[in-house]
Amino acid sequence: MRILVLSSVYARHPLDSEVPWMRESIRRLREAGHDVEILAPSWKGLSDHEIDGVRVHRFRYAPSSLEFLTHDEGAPSKTKGRPWLQMLAVPYILSGFLSCWKLAGRERFDLMHVHWPFPHGLIAQAGRMRGLPVVLNFHGAELLLMRRKKWIRPILHWLLGQSEAVLCNSSFTRAKIEAVRKVPVELSPYGTTLPESPAPSRPGRRPEDPFRILFVGRHIERKGIEHLVDAMASLEGPRFSLEIVGHGDRTEALKERALATGDTRIRFPGKLSTEDLARAYATSDAFVLPAVVDSKGDTEGLGVVLIEAAETGLALVASDVGGIPDVVVDGKTGLLVPPGNPFALAEALRRLADDPPLAAKLVEGARARTREFFSWDVVIPHLVGVYRRVLRERN
Repeated sequence: MRILVLSSVYARHPLDSEVPWMRESIRRLREAGHDVEILAPSWKGLSDHEIDGVRVHRFRYAPSSLEFLTHDEGAPSKTKGRPWLQMLAVPYILSGFLSCWKLAGRERFDLMHVHWPFPHGLIAQAGRMRGLPVVLNFHGAELLLMRRKKWIRPILHWLLGQSEAVLCNSSFTRAKIEAVRKVPVELSPYGTTLPESPAPSRPGRRPEDPFRILFVGRHIERKGIEHLVDAMASLEGPRFSLEIVGHGDRTEALKERALATGDTRIRFPGKLSTEDLARAYATSDAFVLPAVVDSKGDTEGLGVVLIEAAETGLALVASDVGGIPDVVVDGKTGLLVPPGNPFALAEALRRLADDPPLAAKLVEGARARTREFFSWDVVIPHLVGVYRRVLRERN
C-alpha cells in the first residue's frame, strides 16, 4: 500500500524527538512492506526533506519567521498568550489543502491517514476530492478545543460522517468522539520508542539506597509536576530521591518551587540523550505521571511515556485522569491516585518503597499489559488491517 500521512508535526531533522511514536510506527509500516510519505506544515521555512528514508512534504503557510504555529508546545499552548497567532489558521488550512491537492494528484496513494482531524480533516478533503479514502486519527487535543470554540463541534461531526474509519489513542478519547457523533471508533494506541529488550536486569538495591523516583516529559501544566514536587515534602529524609527529566515553559517555576522547600533530593537534568534516558530508566525504581486537567481543559490522551516506563521494569504511579487508566489499571499494573493530590502521590510511592513484592507484582502486570495492548507487534497488524478493510469496502 501507498499511504499519505497528514500531521501537524513530524521530525524536522534526524535527531528531532518530535512525535517519536509516529516516526516509529511509520518505520515499522515500511518494514512491513508499505510505502509511506508525510505531509506536514513547514517550520520556519523548512522545505521538503527525508527522514529515515521517508519523504516529508512541507507546506508553507506564512513568512518563515511566523512558521512556528506547530511543533514543540503545540498550537493551543502557543496561541493562549498570543491570540493573534490564530489568524494563521486560515492560510494554514488553505495552504495545506492546496498542497494536499497537488500531492494527491501527482502521486498515486491508496489512502490518507489523518492525525489530529481538526483542522487536518479539512485539509484532507483535497485528497478525498482526488478519490482517496480517509482514516481519521484522534489524539484528544482537538476534542478538548470544543470547550472553548463551540463551532468546532459541527465541523468534527461532519468530518466523522465523511471518514472511512476512525481511530483514537484511548478509551477516554473514544468516549469524547462518540459524544460528538455515534460512529464506529477503534482503539489504535502506540508502542514504545525505546530499543526492544528482554526483561531488564536492574541493579540490586541495598537497604541504604534511596528509592529513586523518575518523571520524564514536557514541563507543561497538564503534566501536574508541581504536585510531584510537593509530594516529596511528605516523603521522609534521604530515603527518596526524584529526577525530573525534560523541559518546558514551567521548568524554571518548578526549580524555584523545589528550591523554596530546600529539598536537595530533587534533580532537574534537562532533556537527556537516548543513552542517558535509558540509563535513567534503568537506575530508577518508580515512574510517576502526576497529570491533571489543565486550565484549557487538556489532559493526557494516553500517557505513552508510561508504556515506556513499564517496558523498562519501573513500578507505575499516575493520576486517574484522561487515557491513563488504559495503561495503569489500579492494583494490577500500577497505582492510580486522584489528580492534583500530592499527599496521595506520596502515599502511593511510600507503599511501593515499603512493599517490594507489591512493586514487583505491578511491574510484571504492567509488562504483560503492554505486550498485550501496546506492543508494535499488535499495533501495526491492527493498523494495516484497518487500511485493508477500508480499501476493500471502498472497492
